[in-house]
Amino acid sequence: MHTSIKTNLLLAGGLAVTLASAAALAAGAQNATPDFMQGGIGWNAAGQMEAMPGPAPVSQDPKVKYVPNNVGGQPTWRYADVNNPNLTDFAKDGLKKANQLVDSGFALYNRTSRCWQPGIPSLDLSPGRIYFLQTPKMIYIIWQRDQIVRHFYMNQQHSKNPALSWNGESIGRYENGELVVDTIGQTTKSFVDLYRTPHSDKLHVVERFKTIEDGNKLQVEITVDDPATFKQPWKATRTWAKVPQLATNMGNVTGTYNEEIRCMDGEMVNPLNKEYAAKLEPLPSDKDGAEQKLLGG
Repeated sequence: MHTSIKTNLLLAGGLAVTLASAAALAAGAQNATPDFMQGGIGWNAAGQMEAMPGPAPVSQDPKVKYVPNNVGGQPTWRYADVNNPNLTDFAKDGLKKANQLVDSGFALYNRTSRCWQPGIPSLDLSPGRIYFLQTPKMIYIIWQRDQIVRHFYMNQQHSKNPALSWNGESIGRYENGELVVDTIGQTTKSFVDLYRTPHSDKLHVVERFKTIEDGNKLQVEITVDDPATFKQPWKATRTWAKVPQLATNMGNVTGTYNEEIRCMDGEMVNPLNKEYAAKLEPLPSDKDGAEQKLLGG
């Protein structure tokens, strides 16, 4: 074979190998598995939901001051701004009912306080610590409060007509070092957010989990789409901070403080206060209304 031809073939072969290697590296980076388990230590909620540029999610009515817990001052309840231009009439009607509950003296706690599953993305917005359990085929997210466990399959396709459920049908995949979770099929008994924004069975939520700040924080970017509720899809973020490792001792054998926090099971109101007790939502297990009748008198 002529030397120049042989050289060109070798160069071409080397280029092909180089391109194939680069493609393999790119594919590997795209499907890289981030470590959200952090040795089982967990992530603490850090801050509130932050809206991203674009159509806005529901926010606090500017005429009603909202004071969260643990910031000083008397905490107040969330009270939705129904003048948000991104809301449909269906959404506004539902939020007006929630605001009327506050006006009547109802304590608009996070629904997990009454043992209700909040749905997605409300669960992302709930306070407390979360833990990840990652396996090749299934991922679990465990909420310290009330021991709520959410699971989703990896690298699968959605069912054609999934049965409606509290957390919906979630399918996950890794993409560019992020965990992407696509959720459909949520029951309309849940709410979109902590303002109690209603939704239809067409609610579609996409979450993108990733670590930021050198792995010290976990962030989820949430995209919410439901034409029955929002005129346009909206995006927001929520952040958790890595729980610091602590020295083990007699009172802390795990190296962290893993408390078991549970919902109040109806104990969050004095049953002698009949007027207020009658306004409470019944527990999910109160099928025949017996508990509500007992509290309401």
